[in-house]
Amino acid sequence: MRIFVKFWGVRGSIPTPGPSTRRYGGNTSCYEIRIGDILIICDAGTGIRPLGLDLLKRSPNAIEGHMFLSHAHWDHIQGFPFFLPAYEESTKLFVYGLSTGDDRPHDLLSGQMQTDYFPVSFRDLGGQVIPSYLENFQGQIGDIKVRALEQIHPGASHAYSFEHDERRVVYMTDNEIDQALPEIKEDDELRPVPPQMVDFVQGADLLIADGQYTEDEYLKKVGWGHARATTVTDLAIAGNVKRLAITHHDPMQSDQEVDAKIAVCRERVKKLGANVEVFGAREGLEIRIG
Repeated sequence: MRIFVKFWGVRGSIPTPGPSTRRYGGNTSCYEIRIGDILIICDAGTGIRPLGLDLLKRSPNAIEGHMFLSHAHWDHIQGFPFFLPAYEESTKLFVYGLSTGDDRPHDLLSGQMQTDYFPVSFRDLGGQVIPSYLENFQGQIGDIKVRALEQIHPGASHAYSFEHDERRVVYMTDNEIDQALPEIKEDDELRPVPPQMVDFVQGADLLIADGQYTEDEYLKKVGWGHARATTVTDLAIAGNVKRLAITHHDPMQSDQEVDAKIAVCRERVKKLGANVEVFGAREGLEIRIG
């Protein structure tokens, strides 16, 4: 069975519409993963709005989805009040916590719809938004194995792995891998990325990972919770990943600057003699695995 992935929002921090970001897109984080009839949504940034409109157009029956939030910073939840399927009575949306009784993701989505922040109450949603749970960072949706991993980010964030029939997609955004390195430097050897992260991404068919910063940008933003694109590239190489989609592009990066960032990463793959396909995550991009 094929895995279908579509990118709906790939920008970090804040939406950035405009001519300089038209090609990669300006919506914040949202990704659609489909495995058979199962719909998985990773994050609910502003990209979830066009996803919702598209779902209503192409779904003749009731919509049922499974939502996983990397964390609750604004750029990862701010689109949810504009996700129109949530207003349809026939919709069921399961929102996952990391362990039994962990209602934080559900509570954060509802909390941002208080009248101080938004004019429509969470109670006014017609659809069912249902708290659901992994069990100690692991779970199962039908035949899909789900795992989670804690990352390095202010306030914490989590990566997710979705596996079916020996094919796997890993979603790993807002993860400051560089903070775990012994020192920050440019060299001709693979950087000593954290072994637990290497294990988590090992052999993935597709790794969607935060590579917000260039080398120079990161040195000015240590501790802000995001990685150098080149360090994420080293993680993909160490984990024998087949394809790496570098995402969470900085709001200050134009399309041309993202191109340049990706070109540096591809050159690094070549220099290290690796075999990872590296590309920049782009709104509207569709990938089929299998």
